[in-house]
Amino acid sequence: MAVDINWEELGFSYMNLPYRWRAYWKDGEWYKEGLETENTIQIAEGAPILHYGQGAFEGLKAYRAKDGTIQIFRPDQNAKRLIASAERLLMPEIPVDDFIHAVKEVVKANADYVPPYGTGATLYLRPTLIGVGDNIGVHAASEYIFTIFAMPVGPYFKGGMAPTAFTTSKYDRAAPQGTGAAKVGGNYAGSLKPGEEAKEAGYSDVVYLDPATHTKIEEVGAANFFGIEKETNKFVTPKSPSILPSITKYSLLWLAEHRLGLEVEEGDVYIDDLDRFSEAGACGTAAVISPVGSITHNGNKHVFYSETEVGPVTKRLYDELVGIQYGDVEAPEGWIVKLED
Repeated sequence: MAVDINWEELGFSYMNLPYRWRAYWKDGEWYKEGLETENTIQIAEGAPILHYGQGAFEGLKAYRAKDGTIQIFRPDQNAKRLIASAERLLMPEIPVDDFIHAVKEVVKANADYVPPYGTGATLYLRPTLIGVGDNIGVHAASEYIFTIFAMPVGPYFKGGMAPTAFTTSKYDRAAPQGTGAAKVGGNYAGSLKPGEEAKEAGYSDVVYLDPATHTKIEEVGAANFFGIEKETNKFVTPKSPSILPSITKYSLLWLAEHRLGLEVEEGDVYIDDLDRFSEAGACGTAAVISPVGSITHNGNKHVFYSETEVGPVTKRLYDELVGIQYGDVEAPEGWIVKLED
């Protein structure tokens, strides 16, 4: 079936596609699993997701390859991360195989909405797990809903990939030993105000420092940070128990070492030591890589490779990963799930 969509004009907006996957949990087990057509969910007014934020989500994409086939990028890693988030919030887990099956069913059912190869657009998938049921006390829910919906989204960089400016924030993204490593809604709700203030000041978003000392970079907006060291071209990214483990970041770490032959390091990245990097970027599902042109901290602006051009190592990493996602570059074993599998 042909769908009437201008693929080149797509942004990142909700679209009500025909099908989504739902599964329901009660009395210790999942039941009533399958595709549904209704895009609303009816829940009790006492549902813990409404009052106490007992919910987690994921984001991943399906891609149309040059030969017309559809492939999904590393869904097993999203499944494992959702299990970790569920464990942190005392929610039942969705086994990895069940998660991948659900993802494939949603993509297959909405296959007409997977954008054509060459448009730069993709099918974005949003798995969500929430605590529902009648409840008012501060304790785990008695019932849960797992849902995956999808929508076609346009390329993040419509005018071509370009560096942008960031600034550090007085706000903390997460507390030490808090929920920073889980993909839970509260982390994002808390980021709205600092993000808005940064944009009003002319920046793309904020750089969050470690909540304990405010000396080390943790995340850049809703993405992970990386830097390319001068001289050595070492790929460096922060390591902290309050950073969300980005699937894109760990993919780039592997590619930097095994495809580009670079040394890699996860460790402390001090905000006062930005001179060690010739390039910098933020990485995540939406953009893959958002080049960081500059970071302003305490009124001092540090410029990396360029404020207008993408650095050569960043560009190579981007091209390698995007090539894998669209099927133009050979993927490491297990990274791609083809729809016909």
